[in-house]
Order: sequence, then C-alpha cells, then structure tokens
Amino acid sequence: MKVFVAGATGRVAQLLIENLVEKGHFVYAGARRENEIPMNDQVKPVHLDLHDDVADLAKTLGDAEAIYFVAGSRGKDLLQTDLYGAVKLMQAAEQEGIGRYIQLSSLFALVPENWSDSILNYNIAKYFSDSWLINNTDLDYTIIQPGSLKEETGSGNITTSIEKRSENSIENVAAVLAEVLERPNTYQKVIMMGDGDTPIDEALAAI
Repeated sequence: MKVFVAGATGRVAQLLIENLVEKGHFVYAGARRENEIPMNDQVKPVHLDLHDDVADLAKTLGDAEAIYFVAGSRGKDLLQTDLYGAVKLMQAAEQEGIGRYIQLSSLFALVPENWSDSILNYNIAKYFSDSWLINNTDLDYTIIQPGSLKEETGSGNITTSIEKRSENSIENVAAVLAEVLERPNTYQKVIMMGDGDTPIDEALAAI
C-alpha cells in the first residue's frame, strides 16, 4: 500500500515509517524539513507545510491510499499545526478520495474531565481535531490515544483497557499505528493504549 505520513521527522513517525517499510508498504514521508529524511526505494521525502491551504496539501498526497497524521509542534504551534493542520489534511484526504486516515492523539483527549493541567492546551487541540475527524468527515479513521511517551525498548505488549494514566514506549506506539492500517475492525474507533501484558496483534484483534 502507498501511505502518506505527515510529521515524518518526529520520534514516533520515524519508527512508524520503519514498521511500514518492514511490512512492504511504500511511504511518502511528509515534513517541512524533508531534506532530513533518508530516501530509498520505499521512502520518498515530500515537502509538507501544515500552514498551507487544503488545495496545496491535497497536491502533496500524490497517489497515497492511506494517511497518517503523526505531526506535532511540541506546544509551539498547537492551533495551526496540531489542530487546524490536522483538519486541513482530513479535508485534503477527502478531496483526493483517500478514505483511510489514522491519527495519533492524546490519552483521554475526548474526555476533558480526565485532562492533565500539564498538557492542557495540547489536549484541547486534540479534542477538537479528534472531534472533527469523528463528526465532520466520512473517513475510515482510527484514532490512537497513548498516554505519556517513553524512549525505551518496546515490549510488544500493550493494554487497551485504560482507566486513568498510562505510559507507552514509543516503539509500542509506532507498532500499533502500523498494525491498525489494514484492520477494518479498527475503523471508526478511538483506541486508548498503554504498555501492558497483551501482544499487540492479540489486543488489536479483540477490538
């Protein structure tokens, strides 16, 4: 499958791209600093600026069959990138007839009463971008909502039964993102996740 990854220079995205390539997919790696992305037979760097309008964003998608939104401004540009950038990319996907859309979000982004004050504005941005994806598009979406990200080796085991906080190795998050791509049972689903005891394949099959 030909897949477009928005935010391709990010920590999660880099591992996601590795996972997608291992599965035999071709990746359009979209980023503002596309020159930092190594190109090979399965990865093509593409210039992507989420400040562009929908028509320009649509032109960057090429012949992609699925889109990942894993971009993030790390709090520096939440409205333009994390929120409106996501919405515009959804609109571009629909304009181009690309149905599959996978979005990396934040744990409990749609449950304001569970938000942490430390990332309040980030959760607000994700609340509205997730809500737009669910309520204002006809995309076959999957929204992945991990808790705190940790730079450590992934166990390959997760839980999707989250009641409070969760911690997630970045490797596990990237693996889950890659695994949901071709799983119709994850369409129109919001999946909260944390590191746990269930193999990823088994956990996703149960959704």
